Amino acid sequence: MSVSGWALCVLPGVALTMTVVNALSWQRGKTTGTLDEKLSVLIPARNEATRLPAGLRALARSSVRIHEILVYDDDSTDDTPAVLAELSREIPQLRVIRGQPLPAGWVGKPHACHRLSQEATGDLLCFLDADVLVEPEGLARVASILRGAGADVVTAMPRQIMQTVAERLVVPFLLLSYVSWLPLELVPRTKDPRIVAANGQVLAVRRSALQRMGGFRAIAQEIVDDVAFCRRAKEANLRVVFADGTEIASCRMYATPKQVWEGFSKNIHEGVGSALALLLVVLVYLATFVAPAAAAIVASAAAPTLLVPASVATSLTVSQRALTWLRWRQPVTGLVTHPLGAIAVVAIALNSLTWSLRGEIKWAGRRYASRSARRSAA
Repeated sequence: MSVSGWALCVLPGVALTMTVVNALSWQRGKTTGTLDEKLSVLIPARNEATRLPAGLRALARSSVRIHEILVYDDDSTDDTPAVLAELSREIPQLRVIRGQPLPAGWVGKPHACHRLSQEATGDLLCFLDADVLVEPEGLARVASILRGAGADVVTAMPRQIMQTVAERLVVPFLLLSYVSWLPLELVPRTKDPRIVAANGQVLAVRRSALQRMGGFRAIAQEIVDDVAFCRRAKEANLRVVFADGTEIASCRMYATPKQVWEGFSKNIHEGVGSALALLLVVLVYLATFVAPAAAAIVASAAAPTLLVPASVATSLTVSQRALTWLRWRQPVTGLVTHPLGAIAVVAIALNSLTWSLRGEIKWAGRRYASRSARRSAA
């Protein structure tokens, strides 16, 4: 049995080990968290008529007192205005901010968050995506992290709701991208802005910290705004905590295969930052999540000396997916479909590269210059 065959186990072993570390150490907050500050919950919304009612009613059941709930209606063309008008009569803290035309040099979500931060009167600002359902004790957990960790910024990865085949194949790799390669407790322990992880579905920031980092103007053109926000916060010497949000909130990011394809295509290359880095990520994904199963298939047919290391490597990836199922409630189907999901993610990543290289990214009915196009223009 050749040493080279055992090389198949290296990256799956690293990924499993790091996932175990994060399963044991990634902080979730405590349900006993309290707030002395006024809390403003801020929700950017563009064509979210079907999702807003559940999310806003969930906030009304929060164990933490919410000073105000502001929703920015970002030029919606569906029934969002009518839905919000009805909900305003039901939820006393709710106030709707009417959208303005998107100014030049801004991406939609950072601009919506900027406008919300201008209108908010709280000392602590918690930004939620419109499709997020906060658990009754969720904001208490955020508060406990802010106080216990001495954080200026808390961002969290909610439990992802997945219903279609496309969602179950692809969306779990969002969690895997966080837990496989970095001990997440390292994020608040270093001031290095390169060591960052973030999820903008839940993002809380002290108003004083937001002002110190230059507000959302500092990330006005960023398509992957959550990572850019937390990186900018670290550059301003602020303490950033990335939390396990499984018990904080839940979220269904995308509901159709098209949304899955386009949503991840929008983010992957822009988040990675360069074509070379993206191709490296693709190679790592293939080596970690696809090669073990592929080698096991080949070995069973034509290379028996490879069968044992390939089987061990495959068992490592299956063990990792089993841990994400047990610890983070990921779909159990991932134990079987894992390599297919990784191939789908690679295909989306390559599509993301083509989007960025063409210089334009389309999302939510708007067009934005890609990072590569902005660099060329500069």
